[in-house]
Amino acid sequence: MNFTHETLPQRVVFASGQAFTRLPEEVARFGERPLVISTRADGVLPGAAYFREVAMHVPVEVANRAREAAEKHDVLVSVGGGSTTGLAKAVALTTGLPIVAVPTTFAGSEATNVWGLTENGRKTTGSDDRVLPRTVLYDAALTLPLPDDMAVASGLNALAHCVDSMWAPRADPINQTLALEGIRALRAGLPRHDLEGREQTLYGAHLAAVAFASAGSGLHHKICHVLGGMFNLPHAQTHAVVLPHVTALNISGVPPHIADVLIGLRGLREEVGAPRALRDFGFRDIDIPAAVDAILPVVPAGNPVPVTAGTLTALLHHAWAGEEPT
Repeated sequence: MNFTHETLPQRVVFASGQAFTRLPEEVARFGERPLVISTRADGVLPGAAYFREVAMHVPVEVANRAREAAEKHDVLVSVGGGSTTGLAKAVALTTGLPIVAVPTTFAGSEATNVWGLTENGRKTTGSDDRVLPRTVLYDAALTLPLPDDMAVASGLNALAHCVDSMWAPRADPINQTLALEGIRALRAGLPRHDLEGREQTLYGAHLAAVAFASAGSGLHHKICHVLGGMFNLPHAQTHAVVLPHVTALNISGVPPHIADVLIGLRGLREEVGAPRALRDFGFRDIDIPAAVDAILPVVPAGNPVPVTAGTLTALLHHAWAGEEPT
């Protein structure tokens, strides 16, 4: 073995049904003047100030307004999905304020030091330890109100973190092991709609994000970041549609024990009623050439199989049309 693995420092609390009773003590560890970033109603954290303007892919102009709102505060509290966590990260990136994250989906952003901002149709991402939430408070009960289609898309987004961790630029045996356990938990939890199922899914989503934070962005995420930034496609649904196509492309280039696990996921899309076509979310076939031109320069050098303009064109066409992966 010859690899370097880095584990990010973070306090993680799993407490089903207890998020908002535990939140004040967790916030008090870092400050006395919290700013809650959330679209939820008042009462999440009594006495706190709120910033409620949250948008997909964290537009720069929204981030700037949130930064201004945070000037008199000493701790950020994000309560919501990946867009909410992402906005808190954008604020932390320039202010250095600590974040306490309370996820309500399976996005996984709360467990990574990756940030993203969108400006003029282009999404820029990077990594910085300042944006890693200091504490994550997981409460599976908060995911129960998620509509089934959103829960499925969000869970498949988490699955994409696991899958991409198999071949991302910094993939190593430790994050591959975390990803494999994440796949097991997500495979068990996603088809279920009860609290125990949501706990398994949330646990799997956390492992997925930890693996992804270590391994970095592979081909799947490079594709989805371009599609989201250029065409404003919904984050989780885009990942859910694209994932099986990238998996099918790369599966011939991975070790047999990983290939066997990925093959075992083939029936999950039908089982959970996953979204299938990018055209259902506003992506057009005439957009494919521009997307290919934007994706090619950011394809990771270590992808398990070669990626060409023809490869990407075929992949995006199948994903646009909702065809079976080839």
